[in-house]
Amino acid sequence: MAYTDLSYLKEITGGESSIVIEMVEMFLAQVDEFKVNLTTYLNDKNYVDLGKEAHKAKSSVLIVGMEELGKNLKKLQLLTEANAEVETYPDYVNMFIEQCDAAVGELQEEIKKIS
Repeated sequence: MAYTDLSYLKEITGGESSIVIEMVEMFLAQVDEFKVNLTTYLNDKNYVDLGKEAHKAKSSVLIVGMEELGKNLKKLQLLTEANAEVETYPDYVNMFIEQCDAAVGELQEEIKKIS
């Protein structure tokens, strides 16, 4: 199952492979920090910062074509702002971690192809 789709990124960069690679590498550099922060904020029940981090992560995942995950991060952000359905927050964080872990492998392979 493909988690990423770089067609949008390739379109907005005019297919310039060096820019695509740079953007993908930026995502790869950020993803571990997002995973740590989301987990920490969840465990600390710091839902304000959890929502803010979900918002930041959303922008990054959308750049690499992870549309569904982007929508789920937006839902998490809105839920935290309303302090609603707190019991679902771990599911969103776990989904983020699982999908990003899979996406990292895909993106590393994609970089090899276009380098």
